[in-house]
Formats: sequence, structure tokens, C-alpha cells
Amino acid sequence: MQRPMRSKLFVPGSRPELFAKAAASAADALSFDLEDAVAKDRKAEARAAVGAFLRNQPTNDGKVLVVRSNGLSSGLFEDDLREIVGSGLDVLNLPMVESGDEVSEAVHVLARFESEAGAERPIGILANIETPKGLRLAAEIATADPRVVGLQIGYADLFEPCGIDRSNASALSHVRLAIRLAAAEAGIPAYDGAYAVVAKPERYREECEEARSLGFAGKSCIHPTQVPIANECFMPRPAEIEKARRILAAAEEAAAKGVGAFVVDGQMIDEPFLVSARSIVALAEQFDPARSGEVR
Repeated sequence: MQRPMRSKLFVPGSRPELFAKAAASAADALSFDLEDAVAKDRKAEARAAVGAFLRNQPTNDGKVLVVRSNGLSSGLFEDDLREIVGSGLDVLNLPMVESGDEVSEAVHVLARFESEAGAERPIGILANIETPKGLRLAAEIATADPRVVGLQIGYADLFEPCGIDRSNASALSHVRLAIRLAAAEAGIPAYDGAYAVVAKPERYREECEEARSLGFAGKSCIHPTQVPIANECFMPRPAEIEKARRILAAAEEAAAKGVGAFVVDGQMIDEPFLVSARSIVALAEQFDPARSGEVR
């Protein structure tokens, strides 16, 4: 199962001087970019730098290591995979995905490079939804292969060519809900896209809260100052954790009595609420092992 990624810190692949600093941050995941952040004449240099960093990273430091490759049709996809596939890479971030067939093609190529590299575990795929077609076929993309570990919104590519204002609340809500439900169909998380105005942390926080209210699991960070905001916003609140624990305790009592639905805090509880409560407690314990009585 993919580790939580409340915060995913963006790192240009052509800036190796930033790699160690990013690794020392509090981000749950590092996302090295070989696509838009890298000039065409520096692609080879960037993929070599990222590949070297991945191979030298410890596998038990808790961070999820992600690389956004160039797209399938770019002519650079296989060159990227040849350099980055190995023991260090956890997730391949696939840009501009528009169909389940594209996911299947990426999986086929990825599996070949894993075999050649002697990879010890399969690499997940985080599919970027950033075109109108990709949005329309988001559920197909999410369910295309078990390797798909999440859907992620790419706002700039989705909105700018259509003339949609990035701050339009209706547009943001529509896209988020569509992506969240598509991800839910596959039983995988959805991740909110980047907010590029670093000087407005209050708006970044608002976007985190808006995404969280729709069930998103995390959000991209383009600057280290956004990391603690995302980490905080995508954690359950203390009151939510305590209620979830009461629900699970009551569920045990109800099961012992052979009772199905039961009441907690005046609310009828059945299976959908139990699923939510288990998720809340699991996330809380992931980042606060002391609360679970075990070391993770």
C-alpha cells in the first residue's frame, strides 16, 4: 500500500543543488520533475542527476520518492525510465494521461525496465489529469491497472488553454469532485494540484482545506514553506480522531452483541462510517505511532 503523501514537494530535476535540502524537509514525498521544469537541452543532464540521487537514497527514511517523467509521446519516456528505474523510485508520475490504454502502455514499458534493473518491488503510477479528455476519462484511467496509486490534478494545463480562471471556485470544485470520485471508484487517493503563488500562504491553506473537504489526501508544494501547511491540513483533527476511536470501540461492542447499526453521539453508524473511522485512525497512527502502541 502506498504511504500517505499529504505534502509532495516539487524539485526541478535540473537543480541537483536542491536535492539534499528537499530530502531534509518535512515533506512526505519528493517529486523530481523531468518534464516542464527542465529545458530541452538539459533533459539528459537532469535525468542522470535524479537517477544518481535515487540510487543513493536510503530506502527507510520514510519519504515517498516520485519522478515526473516526460510523456509517453515525447520521445523521452524510455530514456527517462532507463535512468530512474531502480531501487530508489517509489512512484512514476505520468503526465498528460488521457486514457486507460496510455496507462497500460506505460505499465508495459515500466515493467520491462524494472526487469532489466532487477527492481525488488513494482513502481506505482501517479496519473496526472490535466486535459479535458483526461478529466472525462478519469475513472477509466484510475481503474486501468493496479499500479495506479493515485490521480493528481494539473490545473495549469487543464485550465489555461481553455481560458478558465485558476481562481474560479466553481471550476475548482467541479474538477476536484470529478477527480475524487474517479479515484474513489478505483479505491485510490486523489491529490490536489499546485498553487503557484508562494507569497499567498493563506490562499494555499484555503485550497488545502477545500481539497480536504472533498476527500483529497494531499497537495503538491512548489516551495518548502507550503509543506507544513499541507501536512497540517491533510491530517484529521483531534476531535475527528477521538470520535473515530469512539465509533470503532462502539463497533466492537455492537459486534459482540450481534448488532449491525448503532448510535454514537446521537448519530446512526453503519459500515460507510466505519470505513471512514478506520481511515482516520490509521492516518493518525501513521504519523503518531505512540497513539497506536506500536512502532511503524
